This record gives sequence, structure tokens and C-alpha cells, in this order.
Amino acid sequence: MAAWRLRGAGTALAATSALAAAAAAWPSPASASDPSPAALDSARQLVSRAGSAAGAGGPPPRAAQRAALAGSTAAEPLDVLVVGGGATGCGVALDAATRGLRVGLVEREDFSSGTSSRSTKLIHGGVRYLEKAVFNLDYGQLKLVFHALKERKQVIENAPHLCHALPCMTPCFNWFEVVYYWFGLKFYDIVAGKRLLHLSRYYSVEESVALFPTLARNDGDRSLRGTVVYYDGQMNDSRLNVGLACTSAVVGAAVLNYAEVVSLIKDESGERIIGARIRDTLSGKEFDAFAKVVINASGAFCDSVRKMANSDVVPMIAPSSGVHIVLPDYYSPEGMGLIVPKTKDGRVVFMLPWLGRTVAGTTDSSTAITMLPEPHEDEIQFILDAICDYLNVQVRRSDVLSAWSGIRPLAMDPSAKNTESISRDHVVFEDYPGLITITGGKWTTYRSMAEDALNAAIKSGNLKPANGCVTDHLHIIGGYGWDPASFTVLAQNYKRMKKTYGGKVIPGAMDSAVSKHLSHAYGTLAERVAAIAQNEGLGKRLAHGYPFLEAEVAYCARHEYCESAVDFVARRCRLAFLDTDAAGRALPRIIEILALEHKWDKARRKLELQKGIEFLGTFKSSKNAQFRDGKHNGQ
Repeated sequence: MAAWRLRGAGTALAATSALAAAAAAWPSPASASDPSPAALDSARQLVSRAGSAAGAGGPPPRAAQRAALAGSTAAEPLDVLVVGGGATGCGVALDAATRGLRVGLVEREDFSSGTSSRSTKLIHGGVRYLEKAVFNLDYGQLKLVFHALKERKQVIENAPHLCHALPCMTPCFNWFEVVYYWFGLKFYDIVAGKRLLHLSRYYSVEESVALFPTLARNDGDRSLRGTVVYYDGQMNDSRLNVGLACTSAVVGAAVLNYAEVVSLIKDESGERIIGARIRDTLSGKEFDAFAKVVINASGAFCDSVRKMANSDVVPMIAPSSGVHIVLPDYYSPEGMGLIVPKTKDGRVVFMLPWLGRTVAGTTDSSTAITMLPEPHEDEIQFILDAICDYLNVQVRRSDVLSAWSGIRPLAMDPSAKNTESISRDHVVFEDYPGLITITGGKWTTYRSMAEDALNAAIKSGNLKPANGCVTDHLHIIGGYGWDPASFTVLAQNYKRMKKTYGGKVIPGAMDSAVSKHLSHAYGTLAERVAAIAQNEGLGKRLAHGYPFLEAEVAYCARHEYCESAVDFVARRCRLAFLDTDAAGRALPRIIEILALEHKWDKARRKLELQKGIEFLGTFKSSKNAQFRDGKHNGQ
């Protein structure tokens, strides 16, 4: 039986070699106009200057962004108004601004407040699509693999401080699995070609355990025969998203968080969307923003925006819940992930090192759309049970530092004949003149999704961009001039000046852990954060055991549109995702610093604490777990 399956795999691999060669030569879709080297150089100079340690340039303040949006009129509209500040929406804003178009973006909550901050943290190359392409001889699936591999490479190159290659180990418990995964991943290497991160390889049992000490040698009655390691990308998702928003602002986009679309504006005939009524939820004031085209990039909430134009639209979203948990660092070694492509019940499970802790997941089940999705206890327990089979350490519910749920906006194309088919790819659709909807897809392909959406908008609104898309070769802010050794500049040249409880300011070392964190989180802008820590006495850590500094709160409030305590604890730094209880202990100090920056009164401080506690309550650590029937006792 095993021999037959191997022959079948070999035949399929040979048959798809021709498909691979054809797909490699497949031309990329043409942009609305040819990209211009001059436009790319101009954008690079703006972003590089804004990201310099000297402090030249930077995103305009929020008030200026609001004024730019409110200043649009029916006679002089924006070219594009983007609704949604996730990865795709910010990608559209960046693309449009660098093509010379007038663009605005509004986000109901904060940038990356939805699905874009709750991802797996992986930049996938599409290895699962490759398996389908091989065994189904599906050319379309193979094109998806090439597309994902191209975009994976670009995401890592364009945000080098926030993204990196990560080796992922797949355990094999019989020799068929060894051969199957080795051949499959070698074919993946071949398909990747020049976009390859690193070559995959087989490791013996002894080598595997040396690389991943907590890996079990036995799974029930099966013994480990070795592992196959391949490479994918990993990122700090919400920091990348915020970086995209700030980069868009630097190159001319008017981006505004906490700006909710109340209604869409139609022309006098009622036949075309020409803008939106916006409510600034921080001030409570409303204004109109006019645009030749509105792009709906609101992710899981895109149907609610579509219904503002036509209440009878066919829903596009089939929401799916993806739950992840965070465990201590000892569950996985630094620099090596574990991925099991098929568990006993057929699901995928993984454990990945991330920001000094271990992320494990994931689930994929239908869910309701809500602003603050919460993981259920049975979903958390499923993940714990699944990883238990592959580890030689006791897997305990009490070790869960944080658990969160994200809503995947799986898309159904309303124009497709078969509406039962749910796609993992993205969908671009204009179901009302002037309103383009982009949804579905994944983080890896956000840039090309944005390009597709903008190309559709250009066609719909007969827009005249100055040049074609240049975002495939444009770093985000903080990326130009950064390299992995940049943290040494911080360690050598800055001190952390810390205020004691008595008000005395004392010096502390800018140690390697803090320096590396600042360098990777802010890129070349890390020196500005370090300068605040040194010159303003904000060098104390916010939470014991974590490298996040008080100075980051002030910096993000001034330069990254951080408008609330939740903005910081969840998306500017990742403490809520890494350790919910530590985030709760840090909240009062975070609010204290933000209150000084934004001039909050006592009532606003109290509200921020209340909202922060409510938000963290949706992250199920061991302390706020919903135990059932005494099943979990912390052991």
C-alpha cells in the first residue's frame, strides 16, 4: 500500500513538473500603468527620510489627517476612500498614494484591530496549495503557490526588521512519512526557485531532538523516524500593519483611525457612491468625505458596508474562527517551529517561537461576527490536546499565558455560479457603482490584494494614476538602513533612565534584550524611542520579564496614532497577546503616560482602565479561564 502511494506521488510530481515550468513563466497581471523608477525613488526617499534616526519627517498628526479627509468636497473629491485599516486597507492606501492618487483611509477602531492583529504570525508560501496542485493536477492551485511565494519574499524584504525566515520542523513517525514529506518539500524548494528562503532537509531522530528538545520520540505505539525541516516567513503582524499605515501617511495618504462610516453618500441620481459620512468616535463629530471611488476593505465586516449601498446584497463572508494560545518559551526552542500537517483528526497544528514565547494553534470553525471574539475553552483544550501528542513535557492549561480568537473572512464571490464554494483566495467585486469590495485572502498576499483592488477602482472611477504600482519594492518606514546588527548602536550609545517610586532618576543599561526588541519593533526609528527613554526618564520596563519600555508609550502616542491604552497593549506592543496578566498589571502605567501625552482628564483615565480590563477579559489566560466541572485544576 505504501509503495503504491509512493508511486502515485512520484507520478503526480512528474506530471506537474511541466505545470511548474509553465507557471514560472506566467506573466504577472499588468498594472493600471507602467511603474516608474522616478516614482519609486521619490517614495523611497520620503520613507527613508521619515525613518531616519535624525527625526526628519514622519506621519502627520491625527488632526491634520482628519482635516484632509473633511476638506474633500463633491467638486474636489479624493480619488479613493478606503474603508478599513487592516493589512489590505493600509496596503491600498500605500499603493494609491505612491501612484500619485489622492487617497484617504478610515478605520472604525484602530489600525489592525481586527483579524490583521490576530493571525498565525506566519507568512505562508502556500505549501498546502502545492499538495493539492500535485495530487489534483490543478494548474490554478500551482499558480496560487507561485503567487504566495513571490509575495512572501516581498513582505520579508520590505519589512526586514519585522519579518524573518523561520525553520519549521515536521515530525515523521514512519518511513513513508519521511519520504513523502522530504519529496514534497524538495519539490516546494524547486517551485520556489529564486524566491527560496532556505533549502529544506531531513534530520535524524538524534539531530531532531537536539534541535527541538521537547519533541517526543514516541506517539503512542509509533516511534519517531526523523523530521523534515522547511522554511516559511514569520512576522509581527500588527506592528507591520501600523507600519503600513504610517508609511501611507508619509507618502501622502490621509489615514484616520477611530473614524466610523455612518452611511455611504450617493450622487443625485442615486446610481453611484461618491463618498461616506464619517463619525470621529474620539470627538463624536461627523463630517463628509467625498471620493470618486470607495474601496471596502473592512474584512469580516465588509457585508455591513455593502448593505449601506444596497440592503438586498448577497452576503460574501463565511466567518471562521481561528484560535491561538501562547505558552512559555520552554515549549519550543528559539528559532525552530513545529508543524504537524495532519493530526489524528486531520487538522493542522503548530507550535512556533514568537517574541520570546510559544504560539500554538489553530482551530478553524464557523463563528459569529463580533468586534471582540473570544476563544472557547474547548477550542483551547483542543490545541493543548493536539500538541500533547508530540511533546515529551506535560502540557498544562495553567501554562497558557494568553489565548485569542480571530475571525477569518472567508469569501464567497457573489458573481460566481456556484455560491456554495468558499474560497481561501481573495475576491474583488463591484456590486454597486463606485463601491469596490475586496475581501478574503491572507496576510501573505495583502500587497497584491491591494493592487488588484486599486486596479479595479482605477477602472471604475476612470482615475488617472501618475504611474503603476511600486509597492513590491518599497520598504515600510523603519526598514531602510536597518540590519540585524542595528541593535548594537542602541546598546552602546543609550541608557535607560528610570524614575524610582521616590521620583529619583537612575540610569540603567540598554541591555541586549531591550535593544533587540526596540530594533526589531521600530527598525531605524528605534533610536528615537531610545532617546525618549534616556532624555525623558521613561526607561523603565512596563512589565517584569518583558522588554517593553515606558518610552514606547510616549513614542507611539506621538508618532503612531496610538489613541488608547488598548491600542498600545495589543497592537503597538504585543503584551496582551504574549501575557494577558502582565498586560493587566501594566495598564495603569500605560494609561498614566498616555494621559500626559493626550491630556486626558480623570474621567477618560477611568474609562481607559475599564475598556482595557474588558478587552483583556477576552484573552483567556489560565487565570481567567472558564473551567468546566473542575476538569482543569491548574495541574
